[in-house]
Amino acid sequence: MPVKPNRHRASTTAQAAATAHLAPQLALALPLLAALALLLAGCSADPVGNYLGGVGDNVRGAAIYAPQTLGDTSQYRGRPAEAALAAAQLEFLTSEVQDNPRIAPSINPALLSKLLVAQAEMRQALAIAPQADATLVLTQLRRAAAALHAGSQAGAEAALSGPAFTAGPLVTLARLGNLPRLPRVSEAAGAAAQDFISSPDGGFPRRR
Repeated sequence: MPVKPNRHRASTTAQAAATAHLAPQLALALPLLAALALLLAGCSADPVGNYLGGVGDNVRGAAIYAPQTLGDTSQYRGRPAEAALAAAQLEFLTSEVQDNPRIAPSINPALLSKLLVAQAEMRQALAIAPQADATLVLTQLRRAAAALHAGSQAGAEAALSGPAFTAGPLVTLARLGNLPRLPRVSEAAGAAAQDFISSPDGGFPRRR
């Protein structure tokens, strides 16, 4: 009596062979997909936080996200926590471009000039002292954003207290919730992204 071929077993064997063949490709693709997911998630996360979950450089991340987060600051009306993070991003990016020894020696001077003007415009809009230390301002803005996300108005007010916030925390909070579009900030955001994306040496623009 002839033996009938086991089509189910043959199909299972073929599927197993195909899966084994694809395993190396999948192993290579999964980290890339994970990085892409982190990149997309970063659009709504803290832009000053780890770029690509720590895989990428934070300065490059802040520059690339700048047009989205700083291109039109009027998008944050009614969203003071997000506005605080955007302002923190500008403080971070300006400080790094100006003082980071990996970047400052080779930076395009025009970009730094635009960032400094943008920083001044943002600080004026939020009643932040022009000469305040950038690290201090950055830290306080991030703390305020965290407090607002946690639903703590008192925590946000405490975070924005001190001499750096010249009109007091209530005024700065009110302005964070009603930012207009800031043209110099928008211009600097576009310039930063363009310089970092087009740079041939790992995302750090060379002096021109």
